[in-house]
Amino acid sequence: VICDVLGHEDKWKNIAKRELGTIIHPNEIFSFLSQNAARIQGIFHMGAISSTTEHDADLIVSNNFKLSQGLWSWCSIHKKRFLYASSAATYGNGEHGFVDHGTPRALAQYRPLNPYGWSKHVFDRWVARLNTTHVEKPTQCVGFKFFNVYGPNEYHKGDQRSIVHKMAGQILNGQEVKLFKSSHPSYPDGGQMRDFVYVKDCIDVMLWFWDNPQQQGLFNVGTGNPATFNEVATQTFKALGYEHSKISYKDMPLEIQKHYQNYTQADLSSLRKAGYIKPFTPISEGIMDYIKNYFIKEDPYV
Repeated sequence: VICDVLGHEDKWKNIAKRELGTIIHPNEIFSFLSQNAARIQGIFHMGAISSTTEHDADLIVSNNFKLSQGLWSWCSIHKKRFLYASSAATYGNGEHGFVDHGTPRALAQYRPLNPYGWSKHVFDRWVARLNTTHVEKPTQCVGFKFFNVYGPNEYHKGDQRSIVHKMAGQILNGQEVKLFKSSHPSYPDGGQMRDFVYVKDCIDVMLWFWDNPQQQGLFNVGTGNPATFNEVATQTFKALGYEHSKISYKDMPLEIQKHYQNYTQADLSSLRKAGYIKPFTPISEGIMDYIKNYFIKEDPYV
């Protein structure tokens, strides 16, 4: 069962190859849950306003915080499992590191840089606080702090598509890859580093937790091996069959500079301690699979 807003574009193609029970509009979700409680085992809650440039905080709170609270509470009352998307944006500028400790005290030190990151963070903190009490809780609750996810089925996301998708489009149009100049003296132009994680790895992690219902907590989902934007561009050119990379740099808008993460790196200690041992896809292999097996195909969907 899918709960989503499909709209007027091609977002429906993301689920076109799946056999579905039904599709529900978010406005109908709690009515559907109440009518089908006995048949539901759990909820994967991935939905949110994910734009890092959205400034309507009330809209973000309604979608990213209050809806999440409602779903968590429903799973608590009905003894269901609840697995949800958090974000590496909760870590802010990284001054306190990228360790996924899920205690109220540990979470209190982070300062997200935009309303999206804050909305994810405030829900993580809300869950962490309730975990210290005796209130009813979901039978399993897992939060995934996704880092920079890329891969197939992101085509509907507009400006929120991964940098890999944007670069590939520029290259196929015969353009240079345009990256932001660095606004930080520690990083050269294009040398800003992010932990890019392939979407297939994210799905593997989610399904592993579904298969291990005894595991609870807040977990980073990244590779633990950050790459520079220059590296990502080079690998994207290579996947498209180009021997040489053409990269230019443009000034970063002041508005973006204020909220920019120059470096992210997932600490995977908690994930490994929980028992997830599968290696993550290196950026070169992930980009090659994405471009060769999806992006350039007539049917690019999983």
